[in-house]
Amino acid sequence: MPTIFKKDGYRFFFYSNEHLPIHVHVTYGSGEAIFYIGNKIELKDSHGMKIQELSKAQKLAEENQNLIVEKWNEHVNK
Repeated sequence: MPTIFKKDGYRFFFYSNEHLPIHVHVTYGSGEAIFYIGNKIELKDSHGMKIQELSKAQKLAEENQNLIVEKWNEHVNK
């Protein structure tokens, strides 16, 4: 599970067998969410995260969208 970055208790990562569309997994505490990364960042699914935690995770994903896509391409195209 390669970590892309960590910030404010959030961990953004991929699983080793990822598939399209481009997406990122995020954990915070015991919760997890998945965001699609495209023209905009969209929540796909979440478990155990509060609305304000999801909002913060989405904001961090938006701020780091280029990094996420860059790391996705490195990871998937190994």
